Amino acid sequence: MYQNRVSIIGFVGNDTQLRSTKNGATVAVFSVATKSSWKNAKGGYDSRTDWYRCVAWGSLSQFAATLEKGAHLSSPFGK
Repeated sequence: MYQNRVSIIGFVGNDTQLRSTKNGATVAVFSVATKSSWKNAKGGYDSRTDWYRCVAWGSLSQFAATLEKGAHLSSPFGK
């Protein structure tokens, strides 16, 4: 079995939208913003914000429904 994992650390861009499918499964949709900045050739700083659309299903959607705009998301991993 293969598993793909992505770790996005950033801020929630809008309040989570919680929906239900015809089968009764819950789905949460929200966006996460990440910002990167760097020093440019002129000595000043440039920055870029990237947006990610996230979808959570099942029990994870119930947690995602509690997220509000501006909440900081991080995902520490460990054993």
